[in-house]
Amino acid sequence: MTLALLGLHLAVTGVLLPRRLAGSARLQARPAAGAALWLALMASFLVALLLAAHHAVEPFAHEPAGLVGLFPHQEPPGPVAPHTHGWWLLAAAGAAIATVVAAVGLRAGRARRRHRAMLDLVAVRDGRWGALILEHAHPTVYCLPGRSSRVVLSRGALRLLDERQLAAAVAHEHGHIRGRHHLFRLPADTFALLFGPLPLARRGRAEVGLLLEMAADDAALARVSRSELASALCALATSGAPAGAAHGTVPGTAYGIAPGGPPGPASGGALAVAATGVLARVRRLARPGHGRRRRRLASWTVVSALPLLPYLLACAPHP
Repeated sequence: MTLALLGLHLAVTGVLLPRRLAGSARLQARPAAGAALWLALMASFLVALLLAAHHAVEPFAHEPAGLVGLFPHQEPPGPVAPHTHGWWLLAAAGAAIATVVAAVGLRAGRARRRHRAMLDLVAVRDGRWGALILEHAHPTVYCLPGRSSRVVLSRGALRLLDERQLAAAVAHEHGHIRGRHHLFRLPADTFALLFGPLPLARRGRAEVGLLLEMAADDAALARVSRSELASALCALATSGAPAGAAHGTVPGTAYGIAPGGPPGPASGGALAVAATGVLARVRRLARPGHGRRRRRLASWTVVSALPLLPYLLACAPHP
Protein backbone atom coordinates (compact mmCIF):
# COMPACT_ATOMS: atom_id res chain seq x y z
CA MET A 1 0.00 0.00 0.00
CA THR A 2 2.81 2.41 0.86
CA LEU A 3 4.50 1.90 -2.50
CA ALA A 4 1.19 2.39 -4.29
CA LEU A 5 0.55 5.68 -2.47
CA LEU A 6 4.06 6.92 -3.17
CA GLY A 7 3.78 5.88 -6.83
CA LEU A 8 0.52 7.81 -7.13
CA HIS A 9 2.18 10.83 -5.53
CA LEU A 10 5.08 10.59 -8.01
CA ALA A 11 2.66 10.48 -10.95
CA VAL A 12 0.64 13.44 -9.68
CA THR A 13 3.61 15.68 -8.84
CA GLY A 14 5.84 14.59 -11.72
CA VAL A 15 3.32 14.57 -14.59
CA LEU A 16 -0.23 15.70 -13.83
CA LEU A 17 0.26 18.84 -11.72
CA PRO A 18 2.99 20.36 -13.96
CA ARG A 19 0.66 20.17 -16.95
CA ARG A 20 -2.13 21.78 -14.96
CA LEU A 21 -0.06 24.51 -13.31
CA ALA A 22 2.00 25.63 -16.33
CA GLY A 23 0.94 29.17 -17.26
CA SER A 24 -1.42 29.46 -14.28
CA ALA A 25 -2.69 33.03 -13.85
CA ARG A 26 -3.06 32.42 -10.10
CA LEU A 27 0.62 31.58 -9.74
CA GLN A 28 1.56 34.54 -11.92
CA ALA A 29 -0.47 36.83 -9.63
CA ARG A 30 1.97 35.95 -6.81
CA PRO A 31 5.14 35.00 -8.70
CA ALA A 32 7.45 34.53 -5.71
CA ALA A 33 5.02 32.10 -4.08
CA GLY A 34 4.45 30.48 -7.47
CA ALA A 35 8.16 29.84 -7.99
CA ALA A 36 8.38 28.47 -4.44
CA LEU A 37 5.46 26.13 -5.21
CA TRP A 38 7.28 24.67 -8.22
CA LEU A 39 10.41 24.15 -6.10
CA ALA A 40 8.28 22.54 -3.36
CA LEU A 41 6.81 20.15 -5.95
CA MET A 42 10.34 19.18 -6.99
CA ALA A 43 11.33 18.63 -3.35
CA SER A 44 8.17 16.57 -2.74
CA PHE A 45 8.91 14.44 -5.81
CA LEU A 46 12.45 13.77 -4.58
CA VAL A 47 11.28 12.83 -1.07
CA ALA A 48 8.66 10.46 -2.51
CA LEU A 49 11.21 8.90 -4.86
CA LEU A 50 13.67 8.28 -2.01
CA LEU A 51 10.96 6.82 0.23
CA ALA A 52 9.70 4.57 -2.57
CA ALA A 53 13.23 3.28 -3.18
CA HIS A 54 13.67 2.71 0.57
CA HIS A 55 10.42 0.76 0.88
CA ALA A 56 11.26 -1.26 -2.22
CA VAL A 57 14.59 -2.32 -0.68
CA GLU A 58 12.97 -3.18 2.69
CA PRO A 59 9.47 -4.28 1.66
CA PHE A 60 7.16 -4.04 4.62
CA ALA A 61 9.12 -5.81 7.31
CA HIS A 62 6.82 -4.08 9.81
CA GLU A 63 3.58 -2.19 9.76
CA PRO A 64 3.76 1.59 9.41
CA ALA A 65 4.08 3.26 12.79
CA GLY A 66 1.79 6.21 12.19
CA LEU A 67 2.87 9.81 12.71
CA VAL A 68 5.12 8.76 15.58
CA GLY A 69 7.40 7.44 12.86
CA LEU A 70 8.33 11.03 12.14
CA PHE A 71 10.38 11.00 15.38
CA PRO A 72 13.22 8.48 15.08
CA HIS A 73 14.22 8.87 18.75
CA GLN A 74 10.82 7.63 19.98
CA GLU A 75 9.69 4.01 19.92
CA PRO A 76 6.04 3.30 19.14
CA PRO A 77 4.25 0.71 21.31
CA GLY A 78 3.88 -1.77 18.42
CA PRO A 79 6.21 -3.00 15.69
CA VAL A 80 8.54 -0.33 14.36
CA ALA A 81 8.38 0.76 10.73
CA PRO A 82 11.63 0.23 8.84
CA HIS A 83 11.92 3.91 7.96
CA THR A 84 12.14 4.84 11.67
CA HIS A 85 15.40 2.88 11.91
CA GLY A 86 16.61 3.56 8.39
CA TRP A 87 16.17 7.32 8.47
CA TRP A 88 19.92 7.74 8.03
CA LEU A 89 19.60 6.22 4.54
CA LEU A 90 17.28 9.05 3.56
CA ALA A 91 19.64 11.56 5.16
CA ALA A 92 22.53 10.13 3.14
CA ALA A 93 20.50 10.36 -0.07
CA GLY A 94 19.56 13.94 0.80
CA ALA A 95 23.21 14.76 1.40
CA ALA A 96 24.08 13.31 -2.02
CA ILE A 97 21.44 15.50 -3.69
CA ALA A 98 22.69 18.54 -1.76
CA THR A 99 26.19 17.74 -3.02
CA VAL A 100 24.94 17.75 -6.62
CA VAL A 101 23.20 21.10 -6.05
CA ALA A 102 26.37 22.51 -4.50
CA ALA A 103 28.46 21.27 -7.44
CA VAL A 104 26.12 22.93 -9.94
CA GLY A 105 26.19 26.11 -7.84
CA LEU A 106 29.99 26.16 -7.70
CA ARG A 107 30.20 25.68 -11.46
CA ALA A 108 27.73 28.54 -11.99
CA GLY A 109 29.68 30.74 -9.56
CA ARG A 110 32.93 30.13 -11.45
CA ALA A 111 31.21 31.01 -14.72
CA ARG A 112 29.88 34.25 -13.23
CA ARG A 113 33.33 35.17 -11.91
CA ARG A 114 34.88 34.62 -15.34
CA HIS A 115 32.14 36.67 -16.95
CA ARG A 116 32.63 39.48 -14.40
CA ALA A 117 36.37 39.51 -15.02
CA MET A 118 35.77 39.79 -18.76
CA LEU A 119 33.23 42.59 -18.29
CA ASP A 120 35.54 44.55 -15.98
CA LEU A 121 38.13 44.52 -18.76
CA VAL A 122 35.97 45.44 -21.76
CA ALA A 123 33.09 47.46 -20.26
CA VAL A 124 32.98 51.01 -18.90
CA ARG A 125 31.20 51.95 -15.68
CA ASP A 126 28.45 54.54 -16.02
CA GLY A 127 27.68 56.38 -12.79
CA ARG A 128 24.33 57.70 -14.00
CA TRP A 129 22.81 54.25 -14.43
CA GLY A 130 25.00 52.43 -11.94
CA ALA A 131 25.81 49.90 -14.65
CA LEU A 132 28.55 48.69 -16.96
CA ILE A 133 28.29 49.88 -20.56
CA LEU A 134 29.22 47.21 -23.08
CA GLU A 135 30.33 48.33 -26.54
CA HIS A 136 28.02 46.06 -28.48
CA ALA A 137 25.50 46.89 -31.20
CA HIS A 138 22.76 44.49 -30.09
CA PRO A 139 20.37 45.85 -27.45
CA THR A 140 21.17 43.93 -24.28
CA VAL A 141 20.20 44.47 -20.66
CA TYR A 142 21.12 41.87 -18.06
CA CYS A 143 22.63 41.33 -14.64
CA LEU A 144 25.29 39.18 -13.06
CA PRO A 145 23.96 38.24 -9.59
CA GLY A 146 25.98 37.34 -6.53
CA ARG A 147 28.06 39.18 -3.97
CA SER A 148 29.81 41.26 -6.66
CA SER A 149 26.75 41.89 -8.77
CA ARG A 150 26.77 43.82 -12.04
CA VAL A 151 24.09 45.38 -14.20
CA VAL A 152 25.10 45.54 -17.86
CA LEU A 153 23.75 47.75 -20.64
CA SER A 154 24.93 47.47 -24.20
CA ARG A 155 25.48 50.50 -26.40
CA GLY A 156 22.66 49.20 -28.58
CA ALA A 157 20.28 49.31 -25.63
CA LEU A 158 21.24 52.93 -24.91
CA ARG A 159 20.37 53.81 -28.50
CA LEU A 160 17.14 51.83 -28.58
CA LEU A 161 15.52 52.71 -25.25
CA ASP A 162 14.54 56.14 -24.01
CA GLU A 163 15.39 57.34 -20.51
CA ARG A 164 12.29 55.96 -18.76
CA GLN A 165 12.57 52.61 -20.55
CA LEU A 166 16.20 52.35 -19.49
CA ALA A 167 15.22 53.17 -15.92
CA ALA A 168 12.60 50.39 -16.07
CA ALA A 169 15.08 47.85 -17.45
CA VAL A 170 17.70 48.72 -14.82
CA ALA A 171 15.10 48.57 -12.02
CA HIS A 172 14.07 45.12 -13.26
CA GLU A 173 17.67 43.88 -13.04
CA HIS A 174 18.08 45.30 -9.55
CA GLY A 175 14.93 43.38 -8.64
CA HIS A 176 16.72 40.18 -9.66
CA ILE A 177 19.76 41.09 -7.59
CA ARG A 178 17.87 42.13 -4.45
CA GLY A 179 15.62 39.08 -4.66
CA ARG A 180 18.62 36.71 -5.08
CA HIS A 181 16.73 35.01 -7.87
CA HIS A 182 19.78 33.02 -8.98
CA LEU A 183 19.44 31.01 -5.75
CA PHE A 184 15.88 30.06 -6.72
CA ARG A 185 16.97 29.01 -10.19
CA LEU A 186 19.77 26.79 -8.92
CA PRO A 187 17.59 23.92 -7.54
CA ALA A 188 15.30 24.10 -10.58
CA ASP A 189 18.29 23.81 -12.93
CA THR A 190 19.72 20.93 -10.89
CA PHE A 191 16.38 19.09 -10.90
CA ALA A 192 16.16 19.52 -14.68
CA LEU A 193 19.70 18.19 -15.02
CA LEU A 194 18.84 15.08 -12.98
CA PHE A 195 15.41 14.28 -14.45
CA GLY A 196 15.60 15.68 -17.98
CA PRO A 197 12.37 15.07 -19.94
CA LEU A 198 10.11 14.62 -16.88
CA PRO A 199 7.32 17.23 -17.19
CA LEU A 200 8.03 18.53 -13.68
CA ALA A 201 11.69 19.07 -14.62
CA ARG A 202 11.16 20.50 -18.10
CA ARG A 203 8.14 22.70 -17.41
CA GLY A 204 9.15 23.48 -13.86
CA ARG A 205 12.48 24.97 -14.89
CA ALA A 206 10.82 27.17 -17.52
CA GLU A 207 8.02 28.23 -15.18
CA VAL A 208 10.41 29.09 -12.34
CA GLY A 209 12.41 31.26 -14.73
CA LEU A 210 9.31 33.05 -16.00
CA LEU A 211 7.86 33.59 -12.52
CA LEU A 212 11.15 35.05 -11.30
CA GLU A 213 11.07 37.46 -14.24
CA MET A 214 7.57 38.48 -13.14
CA ALA A 215 8.79 38.92 -9.58
CA ALA A 216 11.53 41.23 -10.86
CA ASP A 217 8.88 43.09 -12.87
CA ASP A 218 6.93 43.65 -9.65
CA ALA A 219 10.05 44.95 -7.92
CA ALA A 220 10.63 47.40 -10.79
CA LEU A 221 7.09 48.76 -10.47
CA ALA A 222 8.11 50.48 -7.22
CA ARG A 223 10.17 52.88 -9.37
CA VAL A 224 8.56 52.95 -12.80
CA SER A 225 5.11 52.63 -14.30
CA ARG A 226 3.62 49.53 -15.90
CA SER A 227 3.55 51.14 -19.32
CA GLU A 228 7.23 52.10 -19.17
CA LEU A 229 8.27 48.60 -18.18
CA ALA A 230 6.03 46.96 -20.79
CA SER A 231 7.36 49.22 -23.55
CA ALA A 232 10.96 48.40 -22.57
CA LEU A 233 10.21 44.67 -22.68
CA CYS A 234 8.55 44.94 -26.08
CA ALA A 235 11.37 47.06 -27.50
CA LEU A 236 14.03 44.55 -26.41
CA ALA A 237 11.98 41.56 -27.59
CA THR A 238 11.42 42.94 -31.08
CA SER A 239 14.87 44.43 -31.69
CA GLY A 240 16.81 41.26 -32.41
CA ALA A 241 18.32 41.29 -28.94
CA PRO A 242 19.75 38.11 -27.44
CA ALA A 243 16.97 35.81 -26.28
CA GLY A 244 17.82 36.19 -22.61
CA ALA A 245 17.77 39.97 -22.75
CA ALA A 246 14.03 40.03 -23.21
CA HIS A 247 13.74 38.03 -20.02
CA GLY A 248 16.26 40.17 -18.19
CA THR A 249 18.97 37.52 -18.06
CA VAL A 250 21.30 36.71 -20.91
CA PRO A 251 21.99 32.96 -21.10
CA GLY A 252 24.96 32.23 -18.89
CA THR A 253 24.92 35.42 -16.82
CA ALA A 254 23.47 33.47 -13.96
CA TYR A 255 24.69 30.12 -15.27
CA GLY A 256 27.58 28.98 -17.37
CA ILE A 257 28.06 30.92 -20.61
CA ALA A 258 31.56 30.45 -21.89
CA PRO A 259 33.31 33.82 -21.66
CA GLY A 260 35.48 35.24 -24.36
CA GLY A 261 33.29 37.88 -25.95
CA PRO A 262 30.13 39.86 -25.51
CA PRO A 263 26.78 38.18 -26.01
CA GLY A 264 25.89 37.85 -29.65
CA PRO A 265 22.65 37.65 -31.58
CA ALA A 266 20.42 34.70 -30.90
CA SER A 267 18.86 32.50 -33.53
CA GLY A 268 15.29 33.03 -34.61
CA GLY A 269 14.09 30.02 -32.62
CA ALA A 270 15.58 31.38 -29.41
CA LEU A 271 14.05 34.78 -30.05
CA ALA A 272 10.61 33.18 -30.40
CA VAL A 273 10.98 31.60 -26.96
CA ALA A 274 11.86 34.98 -25.49
CA ALA A 275 8.92 36.62 -27.23
CA THR A 276 6.55 34.11 -25.62
CA GLY A 277 7.80 35.04 -22.15
CA VAL A 278 7.58 38.75 -22.87
CA LEU A 279 4.00 38.39 -24.16
CA ALA A 280 2.93 36.70 -20.91
CA ARG A 281 4.64 39.38 -18.85
CA VAL A 282 3.16 42.26 -20.82
CA ARG A 283 -0.31 40.74 -20.54
CA ARG A 284 0.21 40.41 -16.80
CA LEU A 285 1.32 44.04 -16.51
CA ALA A 286 -1.89 45.03 -18.28
CA ARG A 287 -4.02 43.23 -15.66
CA PRO A 288 -4.90 45.30 -12.59
CA GLY A 289 -3.90 43.90 -9.21
CA HIS A 290 -1.88 40.87 -8.23
CA GLY A 291 -4.30 38.79 -6.16
CA ARG A 292 -5.61 39.12 -2.65
CA ARG A 293 -3.17 39.65 0.18
CA ARG A 294 -5.21 37.56 2.62
CA ARG A 295 -4.45 34.41 0.62
CA ARG A 296 -0.70 34.82 1.01
CA LEU A 297 -0.48 32.89 4.30
CA ALA A 298 -2.45 29.97 2.87
CA SER A 299 -0.19 29.88 -0.20
CA TRP A 300 3.00 29.66 1.84
CA THR A 301 1.42 27.05 4.13
CA VAL A 302 0.76 24.78 1.13
CA VAL A 303 4.29 25.37 -0.14
CA SER A 304 5.78 24.43 3.23
CA ALA A 305 3.66 21.27 3.59
CA LEU A 306 4.29 19.75 0.16
CA PRO A 307 7.78 18.30 0.84
CA LEU A 308 6.41 16.60 4.00
CA LEU A 309 3.43 14.98 2.28
CA PRO A 310 5.27 11.87 0.98
CA TYR A 311 6.66 11.17 4.44
CA LEU A 312 3.18 11.43 5.93
CA LEU A 313 1.88 9.00 3.28
CA ALA A 314 4.63 6.55 4.14
CA CYS A 315 4.10 6.86 7.90
CA ALA A 316 0.33 6.79 8.03
CA PRO A 317 -1.17 3.48 9.24
CA HIS A 318 -3.02 1.50 6.59
CA PRO A 319 -6.12 -0.62 7.03
